[in-house]
Amino acid sequence: MKVLMLNGSSKKDGNTNRALLEIGMQLEREGIDYEIFQIGGAPIRDCIGCGQCSEQGCVFDDDSVNAFIAKAKEADGFVFGTPVYYAHPSGRVLSFLDRVFYSSSASFAFKPGASVAVARRGGTSASFDVMNKYFGICRMPVAGSTYWNLVHGRVPGEAEADAEGMQTMRNLARNLAWMMRCFKVGSENGVPLPETEREYVTNFVR
Repeated sequence: MKVLMLNGSSKKDGNTNRALLEIGMQLEREGIDYEIFQIGGAPIRDCIGCGQCSEQGCVFDDDSVNAFIAKAKEADGFVFGTPVYYAHPSGRVLSFLDRVFYSSSASFAFKPGASVAVARRGGTSASFDVMNKYFGICRMPVAGSTYWNLVHGRVPGEAEADAEGMQTMRNLARNLAWMMRCFKVGSENGVPLPETEREYVTNFVR
C-alpha cells in the first residue's frame, strides 16, 4: 500500500514538506510506502471548465497535474499539504487540485485522504477547512488525528519545534494506515463498494 502526498508549497524543503515528512516516516513504521509530490515553482493554470478532460486527465499538459493524476490512480491514500497565504491555502495548490479533481475524481473515490495546513501563526483552521472540501465531493473517507492537522513555523526548519504539531502528524499517519488496512481487508473479503447514483443533476436556476 502507498500514500501519495502533495506538497502545495513552492519551497521544496520548507515547513509544509517537513510536516508531510513526519507523516511519511510514521507511515513507513506502519509498513506503508509514501511519496511526496512537489508542486514546484513553475506556473499552474486554473481550471477553466472547458470540459475537455480525458482518461489521461486535464487537456492542458504543460504542468505537472497529469503526472500527479497518473500516480493517484495507483495510490491507496492521500495527504494534501498547503502553506497558509492570507488565511487561505496557496492559490497554486487550489488551482492544481481543482484540475486534478475535475478531470479525474474517480481516481480518488473510496480512498482515504487527509489535509495539512502550515502557517506562521493564524489562518490554519480556515485553510484546513478549504482543503477538506475536495474529499467530501469525491466519496473519500477522511482520516483524522488528535487535533486539527496543523503545524506552525515561519522559516524553514521551525516546524520541527512544534512538538504538538509533529505529534498530530504522527497520529494522523497511524489513523490513515489503520483505515487503509481496514479497507484492504474488506476488499479481500468481498465487501463491495457502495453504489453511487448519478441520475439527477439538478439546476434550480430558472
